[in-house]
Amino acid sequence: MSAGARSPFSLPRGDATAFDPHIFWQYLFNNQIIDGAKLTFIAAVVSQALGIVLGVITALGKLSKSRLPVFRWLAGLYIWLFRGTPLLVQIVFVYFAVPQMTNERIILGEVLSGVIALTLNEGAYMAEIVRAGILSVDAGQVEAAESLGMTRLLSMRRVILPQAIRIIIPPTGNEFISMLKNTSLLYVISAHELFYWEEQIQSATFRYFELITVAAVWYLAMTTVATYAQVYLERSFERGLVREVRQPGFMRRRVTAGFHRG
Repeated sequence: MSAGARSPFSLPRGDATAFDPHIFWQYLFNNQIIDGAKLTFIAAVVSQALGIVLGVITALGKLSKSRLPVFRWLAGLYIWLFRGTPLLVQIVFVYFAVPQMTNERIILGEVLSGVIALTLNEGAYMAEIVRAGILSVDAGQVEAAESLGMTRLLSMRRVILPQAIRIIIPPTGNEFISMLKNTSLLYVISAHELFYWEEQIQSATFRYFELITVAAVWYLAMTTVATYAQVYLERSFERGLVREVRQPGFMRRRVTAGFHRG
């Protein structure tokens, strides 16, 4: 950009130490800021969903009763590695080290690298959450299911997971809220998420106070929506549990029917 050219984000500098509400409102719904917020939310949702799937698989591997300890060993190694290293290091590793390790045969984009790193990190934490939820189910219920002839997979699907999910939902909601905030770390690999655009506009306008406030408002809006969604899910499952407790006969018919179908 030539010396006389103006940045598309340029503003009269004035007193950069005072908060200017006009600048705040000007950039609160700026197109780049909105695009960054969209990418932040999408990356968080995708990474959380994939992290849950990976966490369930890892938790089942950690709880495996197979005579071969390889599943438990691999699950434990994965959890140890990704819980024991900073998320920022993992993001940088996926983005920069993977192409170097593969002689640039595998070059991942900024967003894909970020989603992979966030997923791998989240999967390790979700594995421990899911494992704790499964272990919270009374062992007598598991034994009762096995005494009815249910396979371990069927008892897991029909008996254990429906009860464990009530324990799993609250920390999973907390994890998603953390995920929304952790996407800001993708700034270091230039993924065009919310914090990236905040920094770009901030460096062009020198309006640090207003722009960081804009970013904070957007993060608060997204985490608030996620919090209400978490509360709604928790209450929905609690209501479902109450209905099931009040209809034991129905539950017996449902479990028996499911067993015969399985």
